[in-house]
Amino acid sequence: MRRPTLTPRQEDRAIALAGSVGGLVLIAFKVYDHSEGVPRWVVLPPLLLTAGLELFRRTRPILTVAIGGVVFAVSIFTGALIATTIMYTDLLYASVLYGSPRMSRVLHLTGAGSVIVLSSLSFLYSDAPTALAVVVITSLIFLGPVWTGDLVRRHREEAETQRLRAEQTALLSEMDRRQAVVAERSRMARELHDVVANHLSAIAIHATGAQSVARRQRRSEEDPLVSAMGVIRENSVQGLAEMRRMIGLLRDSGGGEADESYAAPDLGAVDALLAKARAAGRDVGLDFDLAERGERGKLAVPVELAAYRIVQESLTNALKHAGPGRVRVVVDYGPRELSIAVDSPYRADAGRGLPGARAGLVGMGERAGLLGGSFEAGPEGDCWSVRAVLPRELVTEEGERQA
Repeated sequence: MRRPTLTPRQEDRAIALAGSVGGLVLIAFKVYDHSEGVPRWVVLPPLLLTAGLELFRRTRPILTVAIGGVVFAVSIFTGALIATTIMYTDLLYASVLYGSPRMSRVLHLTGAGSVIVLSSLSFLYSDAPTALAVVVITSLIFLGPVWTGDLVRRHREEAETQRLRAEQTALLSEMDRRQAVVAERSRMARELHDVVANHLSAIAIHATGAQSVARRQRRSEEDPLVSAMGVIRENSVQGLAEMRRMIGLLRDSGGGEADESYAAPDLGAVDALLAKARAAGRDVGLDFDLAERGERGKLAVPVELAAYRIVQESLTNALKHAGPGRVRVVVDYGPRELSIAVDSPYRADAGRGLPGARAGLVGMGERAGLLGGSFEAGPEGDCWSVRAVLPRELVTEEGERQA
């Protein structure tokens, strides 16, 4: 069971209350010096004044220890009460702990001076054993709390220094980690630009050259070779655009504004995807429909990107594997979830032997799973069904929701 904690103000009040109650009990039983000749009411004011000073032990350490010293001196002559003495030692301890370093040095000097003066007087007007006892008692009263407060203060300062050092180390470690991530992203961007993008550029250039040769040979636009060259060029150019966007995202380290030309695609571009799919699927007897339900509103960028990629991959798979018919895309914007449904005519064993078959399904499932959503794909009767459900909001590591 967790123990309840008190605020500093409540702790001061508790100390003052405990000292007052303990002192009143001692006064009631006459447990104080010269109790036979000193009335109880004479011992009471020093007790209450010292308890009142405890309320300001943190906020006014110099004032409380100065007034407390005078009250303690008076209490010795009016009837020394142990509760008053204990609270005075606490005032000395608090003055060192919460006061300035100069206050600590002053209390060390005054405490040592008080021990020397009182023990010397005891030795002059009494005997050596009495003087030795005075040395021990006065050291416990005047020097013990000061030494204890000084020790605690040094430990606290050292702990604070260690905490700041740990925070600085963690900050430097995080900066090193971020620099390593930025360097790796830059390296990946260079690799994509120098290798993959160059190959795509070569494909686009060669496809354009082949189209030029076909036009010089006066080949018909319906020629399968001319159509294939057109598809190759269009897809290579589109791949270059996607690659350029990806390179821009990798090069954006997060320290500034990213170039708008590198912005991640969103669901607003689904119409353009369907237009391209209709143009590509016309020759194989495919038609495409899009239906949107609910209010789109504001979606998290990773959710929109994942939804766009799922729709894009579903349309690509339909163009590769679906039989003649209608491909229906439904995007449902719910209050908490975004649902995507794509139904296309199903051809058993279509494209199963192609290189990379089913890799797109795995990628779509991973995109949905990383966002905490679900993904299913498979035949349902004479249709191939794709179902994806993505959360509209993301939850960060700290438990905060991102819209």
